[in-house]
Amino acid sequence: MARIAVVHGMSQQYKGPRSLLTSVAPALRDGVTAAVGPAGPALGDDDITCAFYGDTFVRPGTRATSVPAYDEADIEPGYESQLLLEWWLEAARIHPEVLGPDAKSRGAAGYLAGRPLKRPMVRRALNALTHAPYFARVAEPLLIFGLKQVHRYFNEPGLRDRIQEAVARAIGPDTRVLVGHSLGSVAAYELLCNETVRAAHPEWRIPTLVTLGSPLGLRGLIFDRLIPAPQRGNGVWPSGIQNWTNIADASDIVALVKDLAPRFGPQIDDHEIDNGTEMHSMSRYLTAPVTGRAIAHGLTGSVNPAADPTITGETSSD
Repeated sequence: MARIAVVHGMSQQYKGPRSLLTSVAPALRDGVTAAVGPAGPALGDDDITCAFYGDTFVRPGTRATSVPAYDEADIEPGYESQLLLEWWLEAARIHPEVLGPDAKSRGAAGYLAGRPLKRPMVRRALNALTHAPYFARVAEPLLIFGLKQVHRYFNEPGLRDRIQEAVARAIGPDTRVLVGHSLGSVAAYELLCNETVRAAHPEWRIPTLVTLGSPLGLRGLIFDRLIPAPQRGNGVWPSGIQNWTNIADASDIVALVKDLAPRFGPQIDDHEIDNGTEMHSMSRYLTAPVTGRAIAHGLTGSVNPAADPTITGETSSD
């Protein structure tokens, strides 16, 4: 089995583990080379695998060719509208070109933060997000589909288990590094904390977790819904993990809480980076030197002494 397993994020439902690997493997290798040079760990074709769960979001036995034609009427009140509001508020905070909920000014409006979005405000939120650099490249139905996938993960009976089973199938006795992007970081974290699954796999020896563009720290909608539940405001540390590196683009509005150490423990090595205009891109995260260094360290227990061990705020330029 592969030494590195990568878990994808939202809106990958029309791909598969092999098609994902064609982009993931080169990006990951480039990140490792950028961090530790050609003398770093050799990564062959069998060393990297992708855990694929995207098909759990489509009807069994089908692989549709397009995303449903979602619009504002399809965003459900409650969880979906609240998550949309969180993205909107963060986009307005970070990007001056994005109008916040207060039409009289730019930026986030605190008085709306605790209120459910009504239909006209949902439309305004979607319109505003089209001016955020990352979401400007994402079709509106796909954005809504992403919202629904996060909603379903936490609220649809059995779905969370099926996703974690898909991740577990990609892990073997040789796996040393588990990398989770976006919603995949939630699935990876919860799987590592699932004592029933861990008991069924005594052969697992995974010392390193790397989370990219992770929403794990978002209170209410994500953090407080994790299994196992946080205890006294602190997230449970994943079983067997010795090194946890968390990497977030400073403008990634999906990774609303950039630093996970205050939620999960000071052992986490948090880093902010700059992915350019593709701030939530899995490939951009994987090519970042700090990601490559975390992966190389997970494989070898050390990094190239010639590499700068103090890199923070690495930039993946356009």
